[in-house]
Amino acid sequence: MSEEKTLPFLEHLVELRKRLIVIFVAVVVGMGLSWNISTNVLDFVQRPLTGKTYLTELKKKAYEELHQRFPSIYERYKLDKEINAPQKERKLNYSAPLEPFFIQCKIAMLTGFLLALPIVFHQIWQFVAPGLTRKERRMAVPFVTASTVSFCLGALFFLIIIWPVIINFSISYESEGLQSWFNLSAYVNFCLRLILIFGLIFELPILSLLLSLFGIVNGPMLGARRKYALLASAIVAAFHADLITMFVIMVPLYMMYEISIWVAYIFAKKKAPEPDDDDEPLPVQV
Repeated sequence: MSEEKTLPFLEHLVELRKRLIVIFVAVVVGMGLSWNISTNVLDFVQRPLTGKTYLTELKKKAYEELHQRFPSIYERYKLDKEINAPQKERKLNYSAPLEPFFIQCKIAMLTGFLLALPIVFHQIWQFVAPGLTRKERRMAVPFVTASTVSFCLGALFFLIIIWPVIINFSISYESEGLQSWFNLSAYVNFCLRLILIFGLIFELPILSLLLSLFGIVNGPMLGARRKYALLASAIVAAFHADLITMFVIMVPLYMMYEISIWVAYIFAKKKAPEPDDDDEPLPVQV
């Protein structure tokens, strides 16, 4: 009796190991392909420090509008000096031997992971596929495509929208007695960690779709647990020390939960009411 229970468990471990090896090889190959563009990725991550972002343009337009509507306030607070002030050049600093090389390796690894996302999600699907019905297995391509696009959208949303907000807020504390000095490792590691977090956050609607497909969750069930989702979002975001980072993680996380609720509602309406003959689980071949 114990052997019958042990053998399937060992087979699952062997299958899991095979899938992890394929994922590892795919990430390594992606890392090699993205090595040459890793410096460009670093330059893009540094843009809030060295170049203009959408925040600086919005600030300029807001000051111009304020100048036209309320010129007295504009002149009183001398906003012309602030808007016409030259862009201060800031650079990342490193203090350890080979630190830039290891940072480049981390950036190339993350970029390689993004390039290998279709293979990663395909391997995940292949691992869970033996427990699915024939109709459910047909969703492999939509699952891989949607998961890859969602993760990349989350990463881009962070880099383009959220990252400049965090850096500009940090720079706003500069004064005559307080000057920013950004360390290369701390700066890049913080950014890469948040890229992964936002990529996973944007996967929530896909997870909701799959769980609704399998009949595990539905729209009313998720809607009735909004307060717990808000609490969970705050707890997940609280693992970051500063309040601003906690806020920019908690809000998108809860927004993705709300989107997941609507995804569950929409999918439930489209779900076939009667089972098909193809819904019988296929036997797992050993």
